[in-house]
Amino acid sequence: MIIGVPKEIKEGENRVSMTPAGVHALVSAGHHIVFEASAGAGSGLTDEEYAREGAEIVESRRAVYARSDMIVKVKEPLDTELSLLQEGQILFTYLHLASSEKLTKGLVRRKVTAVAYETMEDMFGRLPLLIPMSEVAGRISVQVAMRFLESDHGGRGILLSGVPGVPPADVVIIGCGVVGLNAARIAAGLGAHVTTVDISQHRLRYVEDIMRGQVTTLYSTSHAIRRAIQYADVLIGAVLVPGAKAPVLVSEQMVALMKPGSVIVDVSVDQGGCVETIRPTSHGEPTYKLYDVIHYAVPNMPASVPRTSTFALTNATLPYIETIASMGVKKAAAKDPLIASGINVKKGVITHPAVAEAFGMKWKKWNKV
Repeated sequence: MIIGVPKEIKEGENRVSMTPAGVHALVSAGHHIVFEASAGAGSGLTDEEYAREGAEIVESRRAVYARSDMIVKVKEPLDTELSLLQEGQILFTYLHLASSEKLTKGLVRRKVTAVAYETMEDMFGRLPLLIPMSEVAGRISVQVAMRFLESDHGGRGILLSGVPGVPPADVVIIGCGVVGLNAARIAAGLGAHVTTVDISQHRLRYVEDIMRGQVTTLYSTSHAIRRAIQYADVLIGAVLVPGAKAPVLVSEQMVALMKPGSVIVDVSVDQGGCVETIRPTSHGEPTYKLYDVIHYAVPNMPASVPRTSTFALTNATLPYIETIASMGVKKAAAKDPLIASGINVKKGVITHPAVAEAFGMKWKKWNKV
């Protein structure tokens, strides 16, 4: 199979969808990689490194799309990339379609087979291609909160860890999945007072067990969230419903009750966000203030540490790229239900129920299209 790796063009996106090691593995298996020049530069990877492993380096993005059977990306295609997709082509990337009706309809019109990293779910409910970036985003969320708590950035002027005789910051994390757990580990490790909120008693028990009393756990109700965020210096949104729009758990009324100069970091923003007042921002302009509360809502947070993220992502995606490239998406999905669960759009039809539900559209199972 001919596999195309284009340069990411989303603002602030410096990741690339494949490392030189990934190219080596695919070329050794008999596949051909068409790699856009400088696609790896943001992650500190040179064209020479990719060429040495057998990739064909091309200067034109258009050539990558025109010649490839499968396009492997990091982020969803923007408008200028959508127009380059061809009927029957496989697109393998993060899509987060439930937050964008325009992109969903665009992929339907292009009649591609769109496989989303974030909806590939195994029999235990785990999301193996989302986990590495969720781990990164959870850890970054605390770094971001520390920075914007500083008075130079308009924050409350609080040191997250506190010092002897002065209490630490109060960090409230909504969601105890991969993002929330990683955020809790970093925040507690830095000395903050951490409260995690979740609707799953199993997850709360798990957090209690592994954090050994360093974290306070709360069962998620509207009342509990309202009380918790009133004392929070930092609120981290870490809610995920695979493939679907994130539920709004923090109302505008609740945000208005927060302390002046407190910080919201909504990692759920790529799925619409779990805070009512949230809207997507960018790495260039990452924050805005509302009710004197700093809102940080960059949808591609792991792009701020692109080298770490690129290697972590390729480690997760490479086995599935190899399977799809060797067998074709139809046979690969028939053999592996995890790959099948990633198919969101096929030949002009939505094939994921959560995506269809988000926009009131019809859907079919991928193998019925």
